[in-house]
Amino acid sequence: MNESLINDYKAFLDGGKTERECVSEIIALAEKNGYKDITAVTTLNPGDKVYVQQMHKAIALFNLGTENLENGMNILGAHIDSPRLDVKQNPLYEKDFVVYLNTHYYGGIKKYQWVTIPLAIHGVICKKDGTSVQVCLGEKETDPVFCISDILPHLAQKQMKESASDFIPGESLDLIFGTENPPKKNADDSDEKKSEKDAAKKNILRLLKEAYNIEEEDFGSAELEIVPAGKARDCGLDRSLILAYGQDDRSCAYTSCRALLESKAGKRTNVCICVDKEEIGSTGATGMGSHFFENAVAEVIVRAATCLKGAYSDLSLRRALANSTMLSSDVNAAYDPLNGDLYDRDNASFLGGGIVFNKYTGSRGKYSASDANPEFIARLRGLLDSAGVTYQMAELGKVDQGGGGTIAFECAKYGMNVLDAGVSVLSMHAPWELTAKADIEQAFNAYKAFLTL
Repeated sequence: MNESLINDYKAFLDGGKTERECVSEIIALAEKNGYKDITAVTTLNPGDKVYVQQMHKAIALFNLGTENLENGMNILGAHIDSPRLDVKQNPLYEKDFVVYLNTHYYGGIKKYQWVTIPLAIHGVICKKDGTSVQVCLGEKETDPVFCISDILPHLAQKQMKESASDFIPGESLDLIFGTENPPKKNADDSDEKKSEKDAAKKNILRLLKEAYNIEEEDFGSAELEIVPAGKARDCGLDRSLILAYGQDDRSCAYTSCRALLESKAGKRTNVCICVDKEEIGSTGATGMGSHFFENAVAEVIVRAATCLKGAYSDLSLRRALANSTMLSSDVNAAYDPLNGDLYDRDNASFLGGGIVFNKYTGSRGKYSASDANPEFIARLRGLLDSAGVTYQMAELGKVDQGGGGTIAFECAKYGMNVLDAGVSVLSMHAPWELTAKADIEQAFNAYKAFLTL
């Protein structure tokens, strides 16, 4: 077992619980390995290493090869967003002496899993004067944590009769942020008058002013994410598993980046891209559905005079993309023995079975799927067999049970060969997810072998 890789991976999970934090972690690793911000580079030559970042929430790293870029690139692509709760823009309110932060859940979650567990707040508050305040509250042992309350069983008869998707409404996923002692029931009128309205909320605002020098209005330009508090941990008496938040898809993002950083480009340019918004459809300026990646490739091509025959053109960009090969580095659902009826066992992925290839994704009749070509899969099989990498072929559950998608279909539209390849995850999209250490290692080995194509 590559213990160094596993320990570094867990540290990455602890330091990167949001997309912004992941990009910061990746940039630090990249610069340590000789990568430069492309904005500081005017000319690129074979062997050069650069990165392009978008709004601090998406990043692409390039290690230039000796071949003409029009011949294509080897691309590893993952996403770095994970299901969570987001703080609304007007979030702070007091109700009967309890102060709450109003939230909106992000991505596919089971809402009931987020109540009564310790939660932390990560993110940034941008002020009108152009300054920004970084927030990370709830991770240190000396920090307070936060939580969402639930109804006690004694009073939950009505709640217990409702479906799991309904008994915790989305608008009830509000974070307890502070409290104030209520006035005494036998207090006289003069004491009642002394009880200041919204005193608890005002106290919270005072604490926020002292700690971060922010006003209530500054929440309007904040990006605050609520995530499980705590570090990645070994799981199981044999320590074979990792229990952590955000392993979908940071298990693949980290191993992809690490594989690129430990590789050296040959003829083809090697690339790793990590994007945002996959959990809500790859939308927005930082998702794979944007023009971020092709814009990044264009910036590389225009600087790569010795790697391109002739000047930059739209055709050269399109050829570079169409002739590329890509592994869409994304996780798959691990077979759950306690819920085996949801899976086609012969076509399921297992914890510890190695990296997972999904020829197709989508749901039910393969809707919204990317479907890889068998010729490309055969090439990869031969490559990984030669490299001694353990892999398994699978799909996500039985045909009519549901399904899922990745960024693969957004990349396949360029005409490149794309295959989903990632790590098996148990309890996917739960606040705490499980992966096998052996699979993390095999994913890294597979990605590194792929970069030699």
